[in-house]
Amino acid sequence: MTTNRLPSVWVMLSFVALALLVVFLVWPLFNILAASFAVDRAAGQTGWARLFADAKYVRAVTNTLVLGVVVTALATAIGVTLAFVTARFEFRLKGLITILPLTTLIVPEVIAAQTWLMLLGNNGILTRTLSAAGIDLPSFYGWPGLIVVMTFIYYTYVYMGTLAAIKGFDAQLEEAAQSLGTSPGESTLRVMIPVVMPAILASSLLVFTLVVGNFAVATLLGHQVQLLSVLTYLTFNAEMGSDPAMQSTLASVSIAIVAATLFVQRFVVGRKRYEITQGRTARPGRIAGLRSVLLAGGIFLVVLVSILPLLTLVVGAFTLSRGPVMHWGKFSLGSIERMFVTDPGPLINSLTFAATATTIGIAFAVVASYLVVKKKNLLTPAIDYLSMLPLAISGTVLGIGLVMTFNTGVLAMTGTAAIIVTAYVIRRMPFGVRNASSTLYNIPSSIEEASISLGVPPVRSFFKVVLPIMVPAIAAAAVVTWTTTVAELSASVVVYSAGLETAPIQIFRLIDTGLAGRASAYGLALVIMILAPILIATRWFKLDLFQSR
Repeated sequence: MTTNRLPSVWVMLSFVALALLVVFLVWPLFNILAASFAVDRAAGQTGWARLFADAKYVRAVTNTLVLGVVVTALATAIGVTLAFVTARFEFRLKGLITILPLTTLIVPEVIAAQTWLMLLGNNGILTRTLSAAGIDLPSFYGWPGLIVVMTFIYYTYVYMGTLAAIKGFDAQLEEAAQSLGTSPGESTLRVMIPVVMPAILASSLLVFTLVVGNFAVATLLGHQVQLLSVLTYLTFNAEMGSDPAMQSTLASVSIAIVAATLFVQRFVVGRKRYEITQGRTARPGRIAGLRSVLLAGGIFLVVLVSILPLLTLVVGAFTLSRGPVMHWGKFSLGSIERMFVTDPGPLINSLTFAATATTIGIAFAVVASYLVVKKKNLLTPAIDYLSMLPLAISGTVLGIGLVMTFNTGVLAMTGTAAIIVTAYVIRRMPFGVRNASSTLYNIPSSIEEASISLGVPPVRSFFKVVLPIMVPAIAAAAVVTWTTTVAELSASVVVYSAGLETAPIQIFRLIDTGLAGRASAYGLALVIMILAPILIATRWFKLDLFQSR
């Protein structure tokens, strides 16, 4: 006699997790790709045929690739140099210089673009000051603004990755090379650089993907420079789905570029991986006198330029403004008061949507990572791959896919807060899954097995044994998810409807209409919303949010 065994609860949860990923991630992407091959009745061509036939679209793809390469090269040069100097030398103000670049991570890109315009735009502070002295600066719009702003936004990613790699490098290898007659400089190039190169390449390729998917800076500063992300948004916004072939084709090109980059990253880094065990970090060499002053001054200048947006934002929020005119040097609480009294809706929406998305996203990430790491079955490899797939999708592309998919039918969400929350959850899902998984790999399965052997059911053992150990990683993942979600613009600007504006969207609209003072007020409030949980997590709960995972 045979008995029918019901699937275990973990297999059933795997089905549910995979079904959710298919519905809210794979289905929208499939719709985008399918629409790109549809023949437009008016044009009589597919989106791909129109892409290669129209010089505007080809130029947008070319410009995006060129911008990605240039910004990546500059960001890598700055990030690697800064990381090497701060890791290997002691000099004045080193402690301050080491930590200041991290402030760029808490300033959303839309705010960075706004504040750079307040400095170097056509009516910027520095532009007008230098013009009064007889020095006319070239326009900051176009290639100069795009390259400068994106470089000083993204070099921090290379700096953090390289600094961690250098600090983890075993200095005894360099000492062994020098004992064989190799000069210090040559030993660094031939011994240390090959070991840390995978980290540099991984960080650099991450920067490239961020540049390709960038929307805020590209829109506010691009102007005559046609870029893929902006053109995709404008095509969608102008046609509103009446001709989805072109918007879907442009979105597909963006996906293909980022996916190819991630493939190259995995291939190159996988071939060039070195393992260092029981390493001893090199002791930083002390530099004193004039050399110390010059070195610290040069590095501090680079760091100061990168944090100028944050400083300008704070000053701008408390500066008297009347319409588009900023009266610099005159203190006022008018912009702050107007934000809280007249139009607090965007702040409330940001808090509500980000909190909801963070809660849902972390809950899903904990379950998905537990299934992938501890309860492997035939479905978990697909869950593992799909949960990382949003890394290859820009916010604009994801937003278009969601609107195309959930515009009608049983799951119609367009025009509601649900579609914004959905976009947030999917967009930031990899952060939660990666953080939760890193801890699970370090938890011995024997602990859970011992609980089960004592008669505690598997699910209850998970809640009583595994989950408490995961709390620090879950908290860190929640903070990272919150800080990136509350600042999200590229996806939300595509899916939002009237009355559902978030703080980043409001800032974007105010900048577009020239109301820099009010935009600064919302920007300052947004930075506080980002910074508060980071300070709470690091100071009160002693969480290391920037450790390698």
